Amino acid sequence: MANPLMHDSVWRSKQKYEDAEAHYQQLLAGTAKPVSAKDKKSGKSVGSSIKTEIAEARQQIQKVLNSGGSGGTSGDNSQVMRRVESLEKENTDLKKVVEDMKSLVQRLENRVTKLEGGSSAPSAQAPASNKPAPAPAEDEEDDDDIDLFGSDEDDEEADRIRQERLAAYAAKKAKKPALIAKSSLVLDVKPWDDETDMAKMDEEVRKITADGLLWGQSKLVPIGYGIRKLQIGCVIEDDKISTDFLEEEITAIEDLVQSMDVAAFNKI
Repeated sequence: MANPLMHDSVWRSKQKYEDAEAHYQQLLAGTAKPVSAKDKKSGKSVGSSIKTEIAEARQQIQKVLNSGGSGGTSGDNSQVMRRVESLEKENTDLKKVVEDMKSLVQRLENRVTKLEGGSSAPSAQAPASNKPAPAPAEDEEDDDDIDLFGSDEDDEEADRIRQERLAAYAAKKAKKPALIAKSSLVLDVKPWDDETDMAKMDEEVRKITADGLLWGQSKLVPIGYGIRKLQIGCVIEDDKISTDFLEEEITAIEDLVQSMDVAAFNKI
């Protein structure tokens, strides 16, 4: 004999069972008290029937689950089917678009290969893949006329052009004047005492000549007790003249010069 409950797929008392389940959980949590008042219409105790209602609700839920959720309407099923059909159609359209794009890319690759004269340089740089090679755009007879690896004549021509460019660059660089590093100095030349002839000292210092040395203006600066020092400027080429050279030459004037110091040194 068939169970009559198997055909009952609609839960008509769901709200009542949910309220009872909620009140039961509140009792377990201690946030509600048992209901002892009697229903005015039925006259039955509401608090005493909570556990029974909860048990019935759980049985009803289990029954619906066991029945495979067949309580849905046919309208929901038809809506799902329409949605599935729409998704399948969109998938088919997308596949068609992808195939069209692949075909377009293939035609472009064939056209580029044809315009480049069948050069193998792009294919050598491209990473290896399982993608099939594009079909040749011309007959095999035309492919025989294409030199994929170049020739010795092309290499010789490229070497000649490179050598000519290097020679032109070297000639241009040779014509360009080299930058000469120079420095501007201010020298303090001190005498022995206040009786030293400072004009003669200036004259003797300027007699020092060398390639890369150019004397400038000079003046006498008091240093105390009536003694003055000679402050003279000069410009030197760093590769030819050094401060040690100037000191040796100036202090060699022993009758007039006691010492020499570099007061200022600036690169030009």
